[in-house]
Formats: sequence, C-alpha cells, structure tokens
Amino acid sequence: MNTNTNHQEAVEKVRELIKDIEIAMLTTVSEEGLVSRPMKTQDVEFDGTLWFLTKKDTGKFHELFRNKQVNVAYADKSFVSIRGEAELVESAEKVKEFWNKAYEELLETTYDDPNLVLIKVNAETAEYWDSGNKFKMVKFLFNKLMGKNTEGTELNQTVEL
Repeated sequence: MNTNTNHQEAVEKVRELIKDIEIAMLTTVSEEGLVSRPMKTQDVEFDGTLWFLTKKDTGKFHELFRNKQVNVAYADKSFVSIRGEAELVESAEKVKEFWNKAYEELLETTYDDPNLVLIKVNAETAEYWDSGNKFKMVKFLFNKLMGKNTEGTELNQTVEL
C-alpha cells in the first residue's frame, strides 16, 4: 500500500470517528503550562484540518500567537487525540460561512465583529481508541483481563496525517 493510500485511509478513519462529536477539547500552551478548553468544531468534513472560532481578546488567541502546537481531544463512543499546529486565520468570509445564530449568544457578538478569528488546526498525527466497535472492544478487554498481548486488536492506533 502506498503512502498516499495510507494517508487517505488515516484521514477517513479519523473523519469517521469524530464526525458526530460536536465539542472537542482544544489544548494550548500557556506561560504556566498546558490549558484545555471546550470548543465547537466547525461543521466541515475532516480532511486533515479542523476549524474553530474564537475572539482575539482571549487567552487561547495569545497562547497560539506564541506557540502553535496544539492537541484536540474528542470523546464519545470513541476517543480521538489529534496533535497538530494551529494557524490563526482572519477571514470575514470564512467566519460568515461558519457562523450560526448560537454564536451570537455564546460569543456575545455578530459575525461581522472584527474581533473574531478562526483557528485552523493542521493535523499531524492522531491516536484513537475505537471503542464504538463492540467486537474489538470485547476482544481487547478479554485479552487484557487474561494478561495476553492486546496488539492486533486494532482498538488503539496512532496514525500519521
């Protein structure tokens, strides 16, 4: 299997695991250490990048300005941890594309606020625990309980994106 096929399969697997998880935990690096906060993932099909909306007058904006390394964690029927580099994107057009009425109340502003900025996370690697697959989960737990090797259960994998 070639590298391009492996990459596409990895992206598709991560897309499948996170597609119905609306809120992620975005971890940034502050002067005091790591900081995580809940963020709504934008409704865009995962292609190796994730999008979030924030304001420029927030801690995360300033943290990303200093250190672009982030981690994004998703938890629901499966668990996914995505490591990557963030990019601050100022695009009124893109903000308007992602905007919905819920943000007006949540962010206490309107889509045309110049203080709004997008966070684009370019994923580098993803580690996932596919607990949504009952068969794999039972096999993994059985092997773990029996003190057997859990490799090959494919419940937990790390993929390069």
